[in-house]
Amino acid sequence: MPPRKPPRTDSPVEILPGEAAIWTDGACSGNPGPGGWAAIVIPADGGDHVELSGGEKLTTNNRMELSAALNGLRSLADGQNVVVVTDSQLMLNSMTKWLPGWKKKGWKTAAGTPVKNQDLLEALEAEVNRLGKVRWHWVRGHETGAAFDYKALNDRADQLAVAAARQAA
Repeated sequence: MPPRKPPRTDSPVEILPGEAAIWTDGACSGNPGPGGWAAIVIPADGGDHVELSGGEKLTTNNRMELSAALNGLRSLADGQNVVVVTDSQLMLNSMTKWLPGWKKKGWKTAAGTPVKNQDLLEALEAEVNRLGKVRWHWVRGHETGAAFDYKALNDRADQLAVAAARQAA
């Protein structure tokens, strides 16, 4: 049996000068089921953050994760640099590794099946192209307490997404 990869570790996000930040999360009660998304947008000028959220009656957790990033990015002005913070490996890998290959293969996976959530991925790519530099940063979700203060906004985004999922039910 091949050796197991060590678990991926996260680190505090560094927000660069002139860069906005978006903390995102999605939630679903059942999969599929009622779902919610949330994005907390921190303007580049350091102004007050804005909390965005919404939900759908019948959706999946992955769609809500992608919707959170999409709605956060849509709230930014053209050309804005941004770091998107997510606890979703699917979103991170979709946007940083897999997207070019899927497009090259006509939106098919390595197994030849259609890529799920193509509509949201295409919309995300359009937003990325509209903006300046877009960075993606992963943090492990659902960790709270003093040792994890650097990701308190991940926890807040989770709370907002769960509340939106409840409201959508």
